[in-house]
Amino acid sequence: MQNKGLVRIFAILFGAVCIYQLSYTYITYTKEKEAEAYAQQKYAETVENYSKLREIAEREYLDSIGKEEIFASISYNDAKSKELNKGLDLKGGINVILQISVKDILKGLANNSKDPSFNQALLATDELQKNSQNTYIEDFFIEFEKIPDAQLASPDIFANKNLSDDITYDMTNDQVRPILRKKIDESVTSAFEVLRKRIDKFGVTQPNIQRLGESGRILVELPGAKDVDRVKSLLQSTAQLEFWDVFKSEEILPFLFAANNVLKEAADETKTSKPEVKEETDEAILDSTQLDSTQVETVQVDSTKTDADSAIEDLLEDAEDSTVVEEQVNPLFDLIAGQGGQGGPVIVSVAKKNADQFMSYLNDPKVRALLPLEQRYVKFAWGKPAKDSEILDLYAIKGNRDNTPELSGGVITDATQAYDQTNNVVVSMQMDGKGAKKWEEMTERAYNQRSQIAIVLDDVVYSAPGVSRGKISGGRSEISGDFTIEEGQDLANVLRAGKLPASADIIQSEIVGPSLGQEAIDSGIMSFAIALGLILIWMIFYYGKAGAFADVALVVNILFIFGVLAGLKAVLTLPGIAGIVLTIGMSVDANVLIFERIREELAKGKSQVDAIRDGFNNALSSILDANITTGLTGLILLVIGTGPIKGFATTLLIGILTSLFTAIFVTRLFIDGYGKNGKELAFSTGATKNLFKNVNIDFLKKRKIAYVISGIIILAGIGSLFTQSLDYGVDFVGGRTYTVRFAKDVVPTEVEKDLVAVFESAQAKTLGANNQLKITTKYKVNETGEGIDTEITNKLYEALKPYLTEGLTYDEFANGSDDKQVGIMSSMKVGPTIADDIKQAAFWSVLGSLIVVFLYILFRFRRWQFSLGAVAAVFHDVLVVLGVFSLTWKFMPFNMEIDQAFIAAILTVIGYSLNDTVVVFDRIREFFKEHTGRSLDANVNGALNSTLSRTLNTSLTTLLVLVAIFIFAVPLRGFMFSLIIGVLIGTYSSLFIATPIMRDSVKRVGLKEEKTKEEQEVATAK
Repeated sequence: MQNKGLVRIFAILFGAVCIYQLSYTYITYTKEKEAEAYAQQKYAETVENYSKLREIAEREYLDSIGKEEIFASISYNDAKSKELNKGLDLKGGINVILQISVKDILKGLANNSKDPSFNQALLATDELQKNSQNTYIEDFFIEFEKIPDAQLASPDIFANKNLSDDITYDMTNDQVRPILRKKIDESVTSAFEVLRKRIDKFGVTQPNIQRLGESGRILVELPGAKDVDRVKSLLQSTAQLEFWDVFKSEEILPFLFAANNVLKEAADETKTSKPEVKEETDEAILDSTQLDSTQVETVQVDSTKTDADSAIEDLLEDAEDSTVVEEQVNPLFDLIAGQGGQGGPVIVSVAKKNADQFMSYLNDPKVRALLPLEQRYVKFAWGKPAKDSEILDLYAIKGNRDNTPELSGGVITDATQAYDQTNNVVVSMQMDGKGAKKWEEMTERAYNQRSQIAIVLDDVVYSAPGVSRGKISGGRSEISGDFTIEEGQDLANVLRAGKLPASADIIQSEIVGPSLGQEAIDSGIMSFAIALGLILIWMIFYYGKAGAFADVALVVNILFIFGVLAGLKAVLTLPGIAGIVLTIGMSVDANVLIFERIREELAKGKSQVDAIRDGFNNALSSILDANITTGLTGLILLVIGTGPIKGFATTLLIGILTSLFTAIFVTRLFIDGYGKNGKELAFSTGATKNLFKNVNIDFLKKRKIAYVISGIIILAGIGSLFTQSLDYGVDFVGGRTYTVRFAKDVVPTEVEKDLVAVFESAQAKTLGANNQLKITTKYKVNETGEGIDTEITNKLYEALKPYLTEGLTYDEFANGSDDKQVGIMSSMKVGPTIADDIKQAAFWSVLGSLIVVFLYILFRFRRWQFSLGAVAAVFHDVLVVLGVFSLTWKFMPFNMEIDQAFIAAILTVIGYSLNDTVVVFDRIREFFKEHTGRSLDANVNGALNSTLSRTLNTSLTTLLVLVAIFIFAVPLRGFMFSLIIGVLIGTYSSLFIATPIMRDSVKRVGLKEEKTKEEQEVATAK
């Protein structure tokens, strides 16, 4: 090897840099352990809520030492920002994909146009998007073009005053499209920046936010975040801040009386029209078709404060008296839980459970017809509920024809969490000059009229203060609302960042509890240690001292992998650890190839120096081809994968590069260094010296039997795919998945029956231990919003109550009780649209990898027959793995869902199978050059036999690794099972499928075989 000194210096420097990068991780680990010990000492397990208290104590401890110098001017805060990033599955946290509503952006650009063509196209686009791979805007253009004579540049659509500088009425649709695309991209970019500003102030380390293509989707990862509701509120809040004048309670009460009387008469008419109904419910259901606007004239209500308040008090007393309710039902007032104060902005109070029904009554067109002329634009809105309260206050906002507030949040230049005079948390805001002037006008009017101004955020009234000291100058204002300190900080953060240009729906989410993350770390480390130990022992057993040198190179390789990960700020996930362990197994392959070639050269009688030199040189081509093909599949995974799968691909690719360097250069340094003084180095031990020596198996003769066996397995698998299909995960079909842990063992079939009764469709499967279930449901999968998620979690809690620990509260269940290690440990939601996208991406990734492999092998071997054999073997392996999963998923004791991790496994199988096949093909090509006198079959069989030791050695070491991960990493068992099947079938296919198909295709196209020497002599004699 040339330039040994340069290689040695580079390896030492590279190793030193990796150690330096990993030192940050060591510093943070030691300090966090100190913080953990401090918290445990401060709060014993006997203290109530000790887990939460310990968490706070740890944070306070780390905050107190954050800026102190630890080593060489490095503080804990410095080290934390540079440590090896851990993914959600190792650290816990939240991962969401937000869909910025392009529909909302379009409506905003069109000034909420009422144009029939525009709205018809929007409705059609909504429907088309359910099964489309296009972006929303492209499908909108398709649907809009279907409408005869429809013009995007219509004054009623996009040729409006807001877009007058960009779009004019004489433009064609083709001219308008790129302008709209640009405007939408600007809006999504704006949303991205708003979310980034919010997240930067959220307080988690190493957050990740990125746009996903041109789809309007934004990925947000918050490792370590624990408060799910807080994060969802932070991400989904549009921050539409508005300031409105409000009606006083006595101004609206007459309308409520009129509405109640009309609803009551409608309910009475419904009763009389259906005499067969013997029993009425406590709450009458409004049939809006029964209302008649002429009934307004019959309603007479005294609107004076005293009479109105007295009347409503009487009605509330009646509602509490069951005997009165039996005689007389008041549809509206029966839902009221309390009344507002005289002269105040709160009209009435209603229980949360009745809020939707109450609001539906008020917004019914026939009921709104009762409003007097001066109140016709009134907007009813609920107030922010007090902490732990189930009651909502109703406000009546003075709306207008255009539904636009006098003052909006766009004028806010700064917002901070502060305290009022009574030491309650508030949010203080500062406005710009234009906002300050308008605020002065509004507060002066409110002061003169003794009225209030409602501060409304995302259609919720946070406060409606009066003005007691005259107009407010300078643009200062406050929002109060029974905030916690964190809520105040979040609200100020949101207001500073600005409003989102459109609504943001969570279409995919994954939430992992910290305790589950720690278990993942433990299982990952365990599998890593055992796999590494097995490989180190095996290499020494098989290759003796040379194996020990390979082991040292392997340890150096691991140091390089983790150092590069830390330096690149890559995220380490549980599949990433699997990728590293798998890389270790596959990196042994390079050393095995080199050592086997050296043994061959020694067997030819060469000196040790010459054998080592030629062995390294001859193995190089096979090593490069095998790793490049695996690397190509890893690249495809890196491009199409998200989250943990991208982590798997990252570590796999880094591992391939570092293992090439360590196997080719570092191992060589040790071997050459050992032999420079004439020491003999045996590349085997007594037990393995003659293993696989003089093996002469006629593989080609057995190919027809192999074809039959493979055909039977594939046909059985295809038949199963058509009859019982596969167990598709939520990644591909959409839905919600929860990992729920119980205090005692549970029977999944029994739990599933109770879940089906609540959700109509649900599945429950054991995940790991018998006290842990993976629960999946498609209930309301098409609906989005924080309220839907909360509703489903509530239903899940109620359905599982019989199996939960007595006294376990909903909050403990929903957030995973750290004290008791029970409840929801992780959850995942995938919307149907993104599930369809994932499915399509998976298909194209597998197909793309096959095409790339075909072209690469064609380029390397110059014969399409080699490409055909390799792709046929890969296709065979994929079908077998799919068939095995289809045949066995119903009775296997572990999760075998088809999800993104499974696609990663399929691509890994493709890479591994190619690795084997390319090594064999390289040897066949070599034999063609060296043994020109042999027949085609003799060369093929000779190549297969000569690489048999390497093939089985590599397969065995890789299987040792996979089995170790399979046993100890419970969440990855399905993933590992697919890889185990893939390695076994990949080894088989390289011997009995790829090479025979290549040989048969060579025969069929009539390529002339080389004649043996005997045949040539006979031909010459004749």
